[in-house]
Amino acid sequence: MLTEVVFSLSPMNTYMPIVSSSSEAESSRVSLLQTRATSSDETSTSVDTNEIFTDLKEKWDAVENKSTVLLYGGGAIVAVWLSSIVVGAINSVPLLPKIMELVGLGYTGWFVYRYLLFKVRDCSNNPRVG
Repeated sequence: MLTEVVFSLSPMNTYMPIVSSSSEAESSRVSLLQTRATSSDETSTSVDTNEIFTDLKEKWDAVENKSTVLLYGGGAIVAVWLSSIVVGAINSVPLLPKIMELVGLGYTGWFVYRYLLFKVRDCSNNPRVG
C-alpha cells in the first residue's frame, strides 16, 4: 500500500496537506513549493537483533569490573527517579514553578550577556583565532 502526502505552500504561506493516491497527486500540484512524504509497508532499513545482542555481549564480557558498572547504573536510575520526585514536588507548589522559570530566564540572559554577546569582539584580539 502506497500513500502519498503532499504539503503545498499556498499563497498565504500556510501548509495545506493533500492526501491522495499516486494518480491524483500529479494533478493537485499547483503551488511552487512542495514537500512529499511517502510511506509503504516495506522497511528500507533492517536491524539484525542477533548482531546487536552479540555485540552487547562482547562489550559486557570485555568489562573487567562488572559490579562497579552495575552500581553506577543503579545509582543513575535512582538519581533520575529522585530528581523526578523533587521536580514533581516543586511543580505542585503554586508559585514556585513561575519563580523557577524566572530564575532560569534570568540565568540564561546573564549567561548570554556574559559569555556570548560580547565575546565576538574579543575574538579579534585573540592570536589563536584567525
